[in-house]
Amino acid sequence: MPLLVNGERIDLARPTGDLIRAYPHLEEKAKLLRSQPAQIVEPKGLLYVQQREFAVTTPKDGSVSVLGSDDATTCHIVVLRHTGSGATCLTHCDGSDTEAEVSLIMGSVKSFSNTTGYGRLEVHLVGGFNDDRQLSQKLTNQLLRAFDLQPDDVHLVTFCVTELNDREEKDIHFPIIYGIAVNVKTAEIFPATFPEKGPDEDLRSAHVLTGAPLTNIYDAKMEQLHIGPYFWRPFPHVDFWLEQDDKQILQNLSTSPLAEPPHFVSHIRSTLTFLKEHPFPSRSLFPDRKPRIYKKNKEGLWEQVCSGKI
Repeated sequence: MPLLVNGERIDLARPTGDLIRAYPHLEEKAKLLRSQPAQIVEPKGLLYVQQREFAVTTPKDGSVSVLGSDDATTCHIVVLRHTGSGATCLTHCDGSDTEAEVSLIMGSVKSFSNTTGYGRLEVHLVGGFNDDRQLSQKLTNQLLRAFDLQPDDVHLVTFCVTELNDREEKDIHFPIIYGIAVNVKTAEIFPATFPEKGPDEDLRSAHVLTGAPLTNIYDAKMEQLHIGPYFWRPFPHVDFWLEQDDKQILQNLSTSPLAEPPHFVSHIRSTLTFLKEHPFPSRSLFPDRKPRIYKKNKEGLWEQVCSGKI
């Protein structure tokens, strides 16, 4: 069955603006979310999700209590939750293969919810802004359509995307919310920033920059984070890119150069340096073809338990 608001199927033939006007409570909820200052989420109990990654867990998880992601400009952060089981998935979508990604996260949440005889699937969409290339609007439309194609009823509860997440300053548009977190125990969703985006931040970013598909990074039953094994070919012209000034990197490696957070260029440089140092990850990072596995220690921080090397 389709994507619903207040129990009614959304008419996706209408422009998004009509959708907002038809359901003013969605606009009110977006306004409330935008008005909240971003909370700094410390690493304890956090599972940070990068672009083109997803993670799903339940309130029974003894290691992870918060899922989060940030640095979304034209990207959207999606939270899908089953109200019966409490199974919660967070993903960071960039429009690379939206329909397949939505099917993947639907399957992951349903796999924790099959034995629950009550509850419903609720989706929360946050991110994007009125960018010049209209990439945000395109992704919003793709996500709405992909959820509408699902065989299950999905209830749209939070819709803080594109025009509802836009601010203008000196004729330049920016997102208001760049990142969100969801508390798996309470289901609270709030704007957030994350001082720690690890483990293996550069490795995971390299995976995305080399064209990775959406990847599940967490085994909730074992309460383990699985990174890799990832394989890529030597990144083309990596030395050339590392020689470029900040402006060139912004212009060529960002979907929205004027709206990126201040650390964007240093993050890209760090990822490119990592790709230069590891042109053949099958030799230097994953010679045994096994993932790097992490568990939370007593302090609530990720600690590697086996395999891989960096």
